[in-house]
Amino acid sequence: MNIQFFKYQGTGNDFILIDNRQEIFSKNDTKLIKQLCDRRFGIGADGLILLENDKISDFKMVYYNSDGNESSMCGNGGRCIVAFAKQLNVIENETTFIAVDGEHYAKISAEGTVSLQMKNVDEIKMASDYVFLNTGSPHHITLVEDVKSVPVKEIGSQIRYSNLYGKAGSNVNFVEVITDSLFAVRTYERGVEDETLSCGTGVTAAAIAMNAIGKTTSNVISLLVEGGELKVTFKKEGKKYTEVFLIGPATLVFEGKIQI
Repeated sequence: MNIQFFKYQGTGNDFILIDNRQEIFSKNDTKLIKQLCDRRFGIGADGLILLENDKISDFKMVYYNSDGNESSMCGNGGRCIVAFAKQLNVIENETTFIAVDGEHYAKISAEGTVSLQMKNVDEIKMASDYVFLNTGSPHHITLVEDVKSVPVKEIGSQIRYSNLYGKAGSNVNFVEVITDSLFAVRTYERGVEDETLSCGTGVTAAAIAMNAIGKTTSNVISLLVEGGELKVTFKKEGKKYTEVFLIGPATLVFEGKIQI
């Protein structure tokens, strides 16, 4: 069977998107999803996303990591599926959709910038040498002096598989302070098991963590990633972070058909 796919990227974090409103794609075929995401034997991507019908919201987002397993929320993937939904005429410029971590609101500008509302954060673990929080996916945050020199895959995998997070593991982010409202971030993503050029839930976690530990007083934060630049905004109410938005581009790279 031939299936149509669309390849999108958000600051270098790339995804295969499939319109599955007619339920044509086998959702339990881990081997197939892994093969499609393979950069040598498939289309190549950090993950695969299905757009499906939902009875309450505009659509449902089903996200798989490149290892073929369904995963927690993906921020850049969420922004890309909003752009995809607009391309399919499922939405116009605003939407509410369902993902694995609940309901999300998003809007898309005429220039293609997608602002995606993330989940509220009211629980942050602050240790002596790291911060941990969940922004739809779990994130370990470590401050470094020079983020470019960090062996992200090596150290990230050690932390991801350490006893600290058990079998489920955690994504691992390395953050360098540039200014009060600008940070550089590199991320090791579980499920991809490597560094990605960008991680939406990761930069969201990094922005909130930097505010929580006093490295910034701003609630509008820019984050430099290997694939470009993202922005995170939020409101702080005591120790709770609300109205959290991940903002950045989501771009169609190419489309095609592949036999499965």
